[in-house]
This record gives sequence, C-alpha cells and structure tokens, in this order.
Amino acid sequence: MRIGDLAATAGMTTKAIRYYESIGVLDEPARTEAGYRSYGPASVERLEFVKQAQASGLTLAEITSILEIKDRGGNSCEHTRGLLKGHLDDLDRKIVDLQRARRELSKMYEGAALLDPAACTDPNRCQVITQSGDGL
Repeated sequence: MRIGDLAATAGMTTKAIRYYESIGVLDEPARTEAGYRSYGPASVERLEFVKQAQASGLTLAEITSILEIKDRGGNSCEHTRGLLKGHLDDLDRKIVDLQRARRELSKMYEGAALLDPAACTDPNRCQVITQSGDGL
C-alpha cells in the first residue's frame, strides 16, 4: 500500500509517517519502480503499537527503545515494565504536587471570603493573593 493508504488505515498523517521513518520508529519501506513508498501489513501493526504506546504515556524515544529490542528478536517486557514504572512514579509525584497546590488554592479561596474589598488599596497587588495564604 502507498503512504496515503497507510495513513488512512493507521489514522495518522503522511507527515507523521515520514517523521517516524526519519527517526527509525518505522523502517524505510520498499519502493515501487515509480519511486512510491510501498508498505505492508507489518507497517500498520507497528504504527498501531506506536499509537497505543503513546496513549499510555511513553515517549517516542522510549517506544523506539522497545522497538529496537523487538527488532533484535529480544523480549521487551521487562524493559517496557521499567518504563511504565517510571511513568507511574512521575505521575504519583505530580498527583502529590497537585494535591498540595489544591490545598493552597482552597485556603486562598476561603480566605478571600473574609477580606473586605474596600481595604484593597494597593494598586499593584490583590489582597486575595497576598493575604489569603502563603501562595504556591
């Protein structure tokens, strides 16, 4: 199939496919006598894997590392598991940071109800921010 057919089947743009080829995520395809790229079913499967891996939060560099292991005939399960664990740990840290930020914003919001708008005379700052909490 040609690149346009592959793009339609995989649900992505031809530009993305060319980019994936340029960084080694997708192998350079065979060419027809006329010079058109010619892709087989394996290209569709590979692009579907790339989309699934990206949806799970993996970067293209990480996906490439998995595919390199697979291309060498290796088992990528432990490597992939390690990558996913790293993303889970990052996500857990972000959740803690977001919960802390939410508590601070909540304090500021609740404190704002106690402030007198008439007392807000500073032309450069809002008392809701400066007096309702420690800030973020």
